[in-house]
Amino acid sequence: MKIYRFRYRKRVLLGVLKEEYLFPIVGSVFGDFKIGPSPVPIGDVHVLPPVLPSKIIGIGRNYREHAQELGNPLPEEPLIFLKPPTALIGHLDAVVQPPASARVDYEGEVAVVIRKRTRRLRDDDPVDDAILGYTCFNDITARDLQTKDVQFTRAKGFDTFAAAGPCIATGLDPSGLRLKTFLNGKLVQSGTTANLIFSIPFLVRFLSRIMTLEPGDIIATGTPAGVGPTAPGDRVDVQIEGIGVLSNTFTRPSA
Repeated sequence: MKIYRFRYRKRVLLGVLKEEYLFPIVGSVFGDFKIGPSPVPIGDVHVLPPVLPSKIIGIGRNYREHAQELGNPLPEEPLIFLKPPTALIGHLDAVVQPPASARVDYEGEVAVVIRKRTRRLRDDDPVDDAILGYTCFNDITARDLQTKDVQFTRAKGFDTFAAAGPCIATGLDPSGLRLKTFLNGKLVQSGTTANLIFSIPFLVRFLSRIMTLEPGDIIATGTPAGVGPTAPGDRVDVQIEGIGVLSNTFTRPSA
């Protein structure tokens, strides 16, 4: 099932995609809901970020090849950082490259969307019930500022630096999702969650022992090798099997 959050005739709705139509959801997507009547053609809506998270949790260096391409040692535990909810944008929204940075990179990732409040999971606790589904994510990063500051907050926290969407896909096996990133149509990243250093179930359990995970929270699970810079006018497409394609263009601030 693919769940979209969208604006239609000044109303913000959630709906399930069936062929080329979105069927509005009645009830809470984080609890009990049913699929209502009166479908809307997907071509008539404005797709929004799939959730409004209380926090966006990033995992750094979670693919061996990516850590190596940046010259970083492999982490012994998950390397965690936060992106503010104000950084969130959706499918087809523009990424604004800030004047403070001379190098803004794309980072295609598989992201987890949390379904219910989750805390203090043990190593043997199941995690399926805590996960609503998965979405495409672009962890946009001001690479020069990341190097300068050492810690990640400024480099990853600018407005528009957290692109997610276009939907939440449920019922997927997270152990082998194939991710591809395209820059202006050229393949620049290709990886699979089978190669994560820390698996998605491990990450959910690990994070739940640090901070309470709330419904709608996003966990960006790390990016494979092939990250690189963007320029104004570039388009980046993050494609994940079973989910779809998240597309964003890059621009400079308007005067």
